[in-house]
Amino acid sequence: MSITPQIWSHVPAHYAIPARAPSLAEAQSYCERLARSHYENFSVASWFLPKRLRQHFFNVYAYCRISDDLGDETGNTQASLLLLDEWETELNACYEGAPRHPVFVALAGTVREFDIPKQTFADLLAAFRQDQRVTRYETFADLLGYCRNSANPVGHLVLYLCRYRDSERQQLSDFTCTALQLANFWQDVSVDYEKGRIYLPVEDLKKFQVSEEDIAARQNTAAFREMMRFEVTRAREWFERGLPLISKVDRELAVDLELFSRGGQEILNAIENQDYAVLGNRPVISKSRKAALVARAALHKLI
Repeated sequence: MSITPQIWSHVPAHYAIPARAPSLAEAQSYCERLARSHYENFSVASWFLPKRLRQHFFNVYAYCRISDDLGDETGNTQASLLLLDEWETELNACYEGAPRHPVFVALAGTVREFDIPKQTFADLLAAFRQDQRVTRYETFADLLGYCRNSANPVGHLVLYLCRYRDSERQQLSDFTCTALQLANFWQDVSVDYEKGRIYLPVEDLKKFQVSEEDIAARQNTAAFREMMRFEVTRAREWFERGLPLISKVDRELAVDLELFSRGGQEILNAIENQDYAVLGNRPVISKSRKAALVARAALHKLI
């Protein structure tokens, strides 16, 4: 049974599941608009995608974007859990041939053409549900467990769209996606704390004698900065593990992989450049560095 329309008021109106399914053309346009308008990073990456794959990437991105927002943008735990349940019902309908939401109407063709397992999409929903219930991670291994559902499935989806299904490439992709997730965590310590979450492992807080009160007060103490140095070094190691994937895929995908890997490493550079003092001072990549990364990717594409 569908949940009440009032629950959908917690998110943008166009996210709601319509009473009737749109046409395929309408659904594809919806996904493209969402992908192109939501974040500049996706628009940049789409310049380098082969034309034959762009719509499929739009469809997958739209799924990931709305899934994330249902879990992270409502400000209401119970509403998020209900919305994610409803969203998974639509995912099931997509695989059963009767979806109504434009994302799933568009995604159905992508799923069929590339034979994408439903569990890959479902794992993302498991991570977003976990965010509603778990706000601290005792060990780094626990955090990696979260990344297995929150980040790594995205890399698997990209590989499926490029018709790579082997475990070797998936493992290398997991290293890169986990590294990107870690870089985002270290960039957003204060942002996440405002949402009630700390992704820095509790064992590391204890090891470096950093308290939650330090994070709450945005105290970039020497101990906190030393801990962040440790975390940045660890994230760099994961990026290094994933870099061999770039040489194991076709050139079109390699350009995008390099762009995102280098972008994640630039976040770590930005953290380092401000002496690891990220509390209350979110590190960002400068426009000039972004331009340099895009120019480099474009040059490699031309070559």
